[in-house]
Amino acid sequence: MAWILLIIAGLFETVWVVSLKYSEGFTKLWPSVITIVAMAISIYLLAIAMKSLPLGTSYAVWTSIGAIGAVIFGVVFFGESKDLLKIVFVAMIIGGIVGLKVISSKESKPGKAEQSQSVGSKSETSNNPNSNA
Repeated sequence: MAWILLIIAGLFETVWVVSLKYSEGFTKLWPSVITIVAMAISIYLLAIAMKSLPLGTSYAVWTSIGAIGAVIFGVVFFGESKDLLKIVFVAMIIGGIVGLKVISSKESKPGKAEQSQSVGSKSETSNNPNSNA
């Protein structure tokens, strides 16, 4: 389920980056509103996905989906270059996403337990002499 949310978050990233282009520097109301709403949805879904997916994998996939969407939209709707090298590099990004998905599904259970520990939380066996434990 986290991967589905992450993919949807990446698609909303594409929505907000394209609507940002249409907002012309936040000078047009509706594209600006769409940008802000899509940003909020995208980041919210990313945050939910990151509860069970690794930080680096989540962020890399999220930004990659947004980048690929922006490139495709730019080529189709803004007449941007369809250069062969551009296509090769986009394919490399897609390969990276697939690779991250494959290795993240192979992670061991102990690795997942470490991910869920809160940032800044302390273990019960602290070496801190000022600790009351």
